[in-house]
Amino acid sequence: MRAMVLEGPGRALVEADVPDPTPGPGQVLLRVRACGVCRTDLHIVDGELPDPRLPLVPGHQIVGEVLDAGPGVGGIVAGDRVGVPWLGWTCGECRYCTTGRENLCDRARFTGYHLDGGYAELAVADAGFCLPLPEGFGDLEAAPLLCAGLIGYRSLRMAGDAERIGIYGFGAAAHIVAQVALHEGRRVFGFTRPGDGATQAFARSLGASWAGGSDEAPPEELDAALIFAPAGELVPVALRAIGKGGAVVCGGIHMSDIPAFPYELLWNERVVRSVANLTRRDGVEFLALAPRVPVRIEVTTYPLAAANRALEDLRRGAFRGAAVLIVGDGHASSRDGRDPV
Repeated sequence: MRAMVLEGPGRALVEADVPDPTPGPGQVLLRVRACGVCRTDLHIVDGELPDPRLPLVPGHQIVGEVLDAGPGVGGIVAGDRVGVPWLGWTCGECRYCTTGRENLCDRARFTGYHLDGGYAELAVADAGFCLPLPEGFGDLEAAPLLCAGLIGYRSLRMAGDAERIGIYGFGAAAHIVAQVALHEGRRVFGFTRPGDGATQAFARSLGASWAGGSDEAPPEELDAALIFAPAGELVPVALRAIGKGGAVVCGGIHMSDIPAFPYELLWNERVVRSVANLTRRDGVEFLALAPRVPVRIEVTTYPLAAANRALEDLRRGAFRGAAVLIVGDGHASSRDGRDPV
């Protein structure tokens, strides 16, 4: 099969012919139809996350068609369309797994990091971690739901019942979670790179009450802030923007160092917390909610062979919404990444 392979951190992906994978016990073989491009992929390629499996096929927002199943698989049959998220396997036995916190499992393995992912024509995945995808979302639209959507959803839940939500870093996750927040009757304030008027206009088009640069103060006090940009310096900025008892939720798996800030910013029961991975329960809940909103996905597409360009465009903020690789016969309304952006 064709695959885009990472041979070492800091290197560009290499297009290669590699052996077709074979499903083992409890696994399914998938024909990959589409795979989302995530900032976590960029962190892995850049060597910012430690000890990836090498050589590695990245990609953890996989939409695939089941071709075959290994021993012990039930409930999934050939022809089913499923989604494969970041969380690829857990032990099921530790104190985290047995208390509804499988996202914290010490032995967890992650798709496109410890396990080969979806930047390829075929993939294998643990059947227990494949998610049924809602009807009404084409392959390209469904792919970003599997990480950008899920992490955004978990981040929003960490904000409790906050009504005024600030979102820092208005990319794939933000453009999805903003719609969920508005559906729940909350108000959204979007923060972008300073001077990025196009993305600010995009945030307002989705229903944001206000949008401006991350160097600007919002027009009113916030109840919570969600940070999706991997910039630690935004944490004290967001703390200054939220009121008493508010929460700053860091949604990324990697972030630059948070600078020192005065205790005064944390005082009055403000909270800073991280979101680590996701659970299958998150997946079931969010994928049931997405059609009811309904979530609209803005997609820029790239062919599989252009995965390096997709990652570089993500780094530059060259598109709005989410980027998705067309691998098989994936289909949805989308913007073609081969066009100028």
